[in-house]
Amino acid sequence: MLATSALAFSVSLAAVASGFSFTFTSEPQQCANLSISITGAGTPPYSVLIIPYGPSPLPNNVEARTIVYEQFPGNSSSVSFQLKYPSTSQFVAVVSDSSGFGTGGTSVAATVMSSSDSTCYNATNNVSPDFPFNIDPPNQVVQCSPSRLWWNPSQVQGTVSFQGVIPGGQSFAVPAGTPSQVADEGTGFNWTASVRAGTTLILVAGDGRGLGTGGSGLYNVAAGLYPNSSCLTDTSPSSTAGPPAGGSYPTDASGDQTPGGGGSHSSNVGAIVGGVIGGLAFAAILIVAGFYIIKRRSSSSNKERPVDLLHGDPDDTDQALAPDLPEYRPEPFLATEPTDASARQPDETGRLSVAGSRYGGLSDRPSSTISLSEIQSARSGTPDRDTRTGSGPSGSMVTSSRKPPQPRQLRPVNIIQHEDAGSPEADAETIELPPAYTNIRKTT
Repeated sequence: MLATSALAFSVSLAAVASGFSFTFTSEPQQCANLSISITGAGTPPYSVLIIPYGPSPLPNNVEARTIVYEQFPGNSSSVSFQLKYPSTSQFVAVVSDSSGFGTGGTSVAATVMSSSDSTCYNATNNVSPDFPFNIDPPNQVVQCSPSRLWWNPSQVQGTVSFQGVIPGGQSFAVPAGTPSQVADEGTGFNWTASVRAGTTLILVAGDGRGLGTGGSGLYNVAAGLYPNSSCLTDTSPSSTAGPPAGGSYPTDASGDQTPGGGGSHSSNVGAIVGGVIGGLAFAAILIVAGFYIIKRRSSSSNKERPVDLLHGDPDDTDQALAPDLPEYRPEPFLATEPTDASARQPDETGRLSVAGSRYGGLSDRPSSTISLSEIQSARSGTPDRDTRTGSGPSGSMVTSSRKPPQPRQLRPVNIIQHEDAGSPEADAETIELPPAYTNIRKTT
């Protein structure tokens, strides 16, 4: 079956390569004559298949369009017939010659323009094909997966055939398999869709009365739950196989035209996609660069600075927090001689008793006596008044001071030398003895 399908595709492509196509020589209009002419060298006789596309524009979705299969007269290269389609409806045209189906190309969905004549169709009655066909699984075509096409044999005349139409792409004849009878499914055959996933596909059924007598079905080829591409080849049809045929014709209700040319113009889809991808990539680069610059600036402005308690931040303009205040100026610790006379009382040994405290009295604190020489040696590194030491008549230590011309204002400081109290004295153990009764005298 796959070999038969590939052979049918090859025949169709070979005919297309022969260089014949078609052109709409009149604008499609409601109830007006549609004219088509052949361009290039084909093999007559020619034929055209007009297939309704998309929903019906009539009220209540009434479908008044039928599939039109029109043969060119004799060996003529042109044909004209009435298009019995309502305005704003769409159709797809496929032209063939004697070498096979779709050899002249397939148009994209063309739009029917309005006219003053609307008597060619009944806007209240739905039309139906001579025989309906069915597909199983219902309403779907899956890439490289078998489907069963079947019909009621009592409704057909002659041999049933199917055609695959891809708007704007390659159309082909569906290879007929061996007919079989299935209960509740009538007569039919299996067909493996060698069409790429994502392709818009129209299946058209016909019999001995002509193409399209069995109606048509519109499908979007699916990839399936487990995609299979084993049946695909380089020549497998798709929606983007080539430029659409038919020349210039309207494709929407506003009258926009196709580029035209029946295959003489190359497709610019690749250029458009490339431009879009390039623009998106450039925008992404700009966004990343912008984030990098912003982050770098924020990190450079937030670098850590050493904390200076004496000098303010250069960026700080608040003068109320200026550090140049007297209480915040550094000053050395200067220990001076006691100024309280009661705190300097020499004892008999010539040592100076230092008492008193800025924290209170020393009645509950141990104290000691130190000599002035010890005080001076302990304060040798501290600037102080000149102090001279001499010996008095009684052997006591006498000091005299000479004030400098400009004495420095120093804070009065009391020095307290605390001594270790030593190990506590153990209380004497008291031993109680019972009375000896030695002082008891005998009574007479």
